[in-house]
Amino acid sequence: MIIVFHKPYNVLSQFTKEKPEHYTLAKFGFPKDIYPIGRLDLDSEGLLLLSDEKEWNDKLLNPLNTHEKTYHVQVEGIATEQAIEKLRKGVSIQGYKTKPCKAILLNEPDYPPRSVPIRFRKSIPTSWIEISLVEGKNRQVRRMTAAVEFPTLRLIRVAIGKFQLRNLSPGKWKELNANERKLLLL
Repeated sequence: MIIVFHKPYNVLSQFTKEKPEHYTLAKFGFPKDIYPIGRLDLDSEGLLLLSDEKEWNDKLLNPLNTHEKTYHVQVEGIATEQAIEKLRKGVSIQGYKTKPCKAILLNEPDYPPRSVPIRFRKSIPTSWIEISLVEGKNRQVRRMTAAVEFPTLRLIRVAIGKFQLRNLSPGKWKELNANERKLLLL
């Protein structure tokens, strides 16, 4: 079984709390014996997969298998084409150069407000970037946008492979059918 979950902001991608105030996956009524495939940070939102089939971890997370994960990233400031091009070529973060990725400037998507609003400054506009990459280091997308001087304010994973989150509301989940499972590997 593979489940797609729209992870809300401020939820850990695990079933056990690290601190009493944490919200975890245990709150959402998943079937027994499933576990997350990969993770999203506490302050990230969007598509998270869970499964009881261990082989999906390697299929989807091993960078050698080149399965793209796509993120919509709201950044502080109006991202420039020069910054986008740097992201595409790879940037240095923590002594490591990221692999080339796909990056484009987005028109502002129509996302509902986050449960905890992003930092807002009247004098500093925001913009959105779509980033698709095959690796997934800890807080990589946030570090990448910071490296090109556009700090991340909001991060939403919208796709894995060709499977897109689409209209699943935050906090909701569903089991994938056979055709949806195939999309993960494309």
